[in-house]
Amino acid sequence: MDLIQLEIIGISYSQTQTGAYALILSEIIGKRKLPIVIGGFEAQSIAIGIENDITPPRPLTHDLFKNALNKFKISVKKVIIHKLVDGVFFSKIICEKDKVEQSIDARTSDAVSIAIRFKAPIFTNELILSEAGFSDSKNFEEKKLPVNQWVEKFIDEKSPKDILPSNLSKISFNDLNKLLKKLVKMEDYEGAAKVRDEILKRKIR
Repeated sequence: MDLIQLEIIGISYSQTQTGAYALILSEIIGKRKLPIVIGGFEAQSIAIGIENDITPPRPLTHDLFKNALNKFKISVKKVIIHKLVDGVFFSKIICEKDKVEQSIDARTSDAVSIAIRFKAPIFTNELILSEAGFSDSKNFEEKKLPVNQWVEKFIDEKSPKDILPSNLSKISFNDLNKLLKKLVKMEDYEGAAKVRDEILKRKIR
């Protein structure tokens, strides 16, 4: 499948969902945009990578990754957002060492952060853009919305909802395991850790 190159337009913050951001990518040749919900840490890392005049006193995780690759003379050739499953984007980082390419699976937010630091191009495919992209002139199902309002609505709809009950002790063991799988799939690792701890506590008893 032919690849479509994207560029970073910016990061949009949700006024209603605390800590929820949308990374806005746009096709270089065309008008379609691809919004991807990311967390606060990832948004910060991407923003710092874009702003050349901001240098953290100590390297962030993505800076550390870049330094390690540079140390071993591994370059990042490109990033490909190649799959979309149940609203979750899947990406891979294409690296090269001694003229041999290797593909590394990565979260899209991490892949973009790495691409910025290596000045590597970002690509996706037509299937993903057709399914998840939008353009300024697109007629949305409910009504026409300005881009900024549409992005706000998108973040609110796509952000992980708080599905973690306040009292885990009242949930059955089987339901805890189902909840753990769901939280991991949603990439809510903080909530998953709490459920895991409850599961381990019951196994010890």
